[in-house]
Order: sequence, then structure tokens, then C-alpha cells
Amino acid sequence: MGNFWLLAFILCQIIPTRTSVTVGGGVGINIGNADGGGGGVWIGGGINNNNPSPSSSPVSKLSSAYTALQAWKSAITDDPLGILKTWVGSNVCAYKGVFCAGSQGAMGPFVAGIDLNHANLQGSLVKELSLLSDISILHLNSNRFSGSVPETFKDIASLQELDLSNNHFSGPFPAVVLYIPNLVYLDLRFNSFSGSIPDELFHKRLDAIFLNNNQFEGELPQNLGYSPASVINLANNKLSGNIPVSFGLASSKLKEILLLNNQLTGCIPDGSQGCSRRCKFSTSLMNLTVAYNFFSGFSQECSKLFFRNAGFDFSLNCIPGRDMQRPEPECSMIPRGGLSCLRIPSAQPLVCGALLGNLEVNVSSTSP
Repeated sequence: MGNFWLLAFILCQIIPTRTSVTVGGGVGINIGNADGGGGGVWIGGGINNNNPSPSSSPVSKLSSAYTALQAWKSAITDDPLGILKTWVGSNVCAYKGVFCAGSQGAMGPFVAGIDLNHANLQGSLVKELSLLSDISILHLNSNRFSGSVPETFKDIASLQELDLSNNHFSGPFPAVVLYIPNLVYLDLRFNSFSGSIPDELFHKRLDAIFLNNNQFEGELPQNLGYSPASVINLANNKLSGNIPVSFGLASSKLKEILLLNNQLTGCIPDGSQGCSRRCKFSTSLMNLTVAYNFFSGFSQECSKLFFRNAGFDFSLNCIPGRDMQRPEPECSMIPRGGLSCLRIPSAQPLVCGALLGNLEVNVSSTSP
């Protein structure tokens, strides 16, 4: 029951302030857990109101929602928990896992969120889901959805949280998420996405980015450090190459970044030596995990800061003089594996400044 009130609180923060919210009963959070169950929730009217007045139930929004949800239901091939047995009739706000909100004015009730976490549903997403034009939260973790994210998702302008983690999605990074204008939380972990991670992802105003436990490969995006996110998790992929220059200039908003168990090499932060703003991020970063890579060490200016921060994990790399590193034979097979970063001379400030300027211009000119 506590999870229901949590989602209701989140929706209250996301739904426009003109909405007058009251809770009308029924729960459906964490479907499939021992404490889950119950019906859908109508926030702003109550699912016990069997005869809503015309002013509180405009045909357009709920009719579109009905079309979207019935199309999606048809694309779900296995429902072992019987979740979709409640998805019958035009009262979509009574569907299990569907959450509605509504004002007392002309806007009326609408679908504001869907939470089908742990429902163990098998199937695919459908293009008709874009008809849910007012939805702010779409949580689908721990199911068996596969295929791709429909291109029509770019039309869901109100969507702020998209959680597709722990499913069977595959193929390249779903580029459509780059065009969802108000997205702040993206969770794609524990799927089978592959290919490179697009630079454009770190131009977006996302607060949380979870791409860990996929099959992403290639180099880290060069503008990684310019992301406004507070947490970035790229662990357990197949990423290679060096840490980008921008990493040494990351915003103070960044609190946690996980890069463990990839194939990254070089120095940390590689390429930012000699910059007046170097290591700025290390004063606010609470967790930097780069274990199980092939890093050679730290840039000279940053080494003391890294060593004294208990929240940094550099184990099982190739850093000379540090405990719990890879055996020498593993490091010798990697280019620059035996290189001591502390002996690398600093770059000239002029060169560094010019490079940073180019990065900043590139980010500002390509931001969506």
C-alpha cells in the first residue's frame, strides 16, 4: 500500500498545478510482488464513481486511452498473473496498473501513469501508446517485452520517466528517446541493446541515465562530462577506449558514475591535464566505480584526490602500486597497459583551453 501512495505523490508533483487531486481507491503498484494487487487507481475522481458526469469524463482523452491500451493488450502474448483480465470495458482508469488524474475543469480525467513493474508480461510495445498524450510515468521493469521502442514515442511530450529495465529489448540504442522533450529519467538496463551510445543522449536534460548490463560497445561519447545528470550507469557493457576530456570537467550535479566491467583503457581523466578546471568533478562526486577495466592510472593533478576518496573503486585495473589489480600478463596485452600516468607531462594550457572550447561549442550547437 505504501508504494501506491509513493506513486500518487510522484504524480501529484508531475501533473500540472491546476489539477485538483483526490485519491479514489484501488491499488496496483509492483504487480506480481507479494504486497501487490488490487485494481487500477483513479486519482481525481475515484474508481467507485460508476456514473461520472459528462464534464469529468471527456470522450476524447479516455477514448484515445482505450484505443491505445486495447491495441497494446492485443500485442501481449502471455499474462501469467492475469493482469489484463481487468483491462475490459471503457473505464480505463479501473485497469490494473493504470493511474488517472484529472481536474475539475474542462480538462477532465486522463491517464497520467502506467506501472506494470514485475508483471511478467510477454509481448511488445505498440505505436498506439503515443495516444496516451498526457502520461508522465511509464514503468515496465521486470517483464518480457521484446522488439524495439516505437518511433511514435517521440509524440508523448509529457513523458518524464521511462523505465524499460530488465526486459528482452534488443537492437541499437532506441534513438526515439532522444526526441521525448521532457524526459528526465531513462532506465534501459538489463536488456540486449547493442551498438554505440549516441552523443546526443548527454545533451538532454536527463537527471538519471541507466544503460548498464547491455551490449553497448565503442568509445564513450566525448561530451559525457557535460551531462546534467546526477547519476550515470554504463557498467557491464563492452565499451572501449579512453575516458573523454569532458569527464574531468563534469558538473557538480554529478554524484555517481559507474563504468565498471567494460574494456576502457588509458588514464583517469585522460586528456584533461593542464586545464585550470581539471578534477573539478572530484570534489562533489560521491561514487566513481571503474573496476574491471584496463586503466593505467590517474592524471598527475588528480591522483591525490582519487586516492583519498573512499567512494572511488579502481580495483582490477592495471594501476601500478595499487592493491587488487589485474595480473601483469593481462595488462601487458592491452595497449598502454603498462603506462604510468603519473609520468605523462601535462599538456600546454593553450592547447587544452582550445580543445575545451571546441567541445563546449559542439555541445551548445547540437543540443536538441
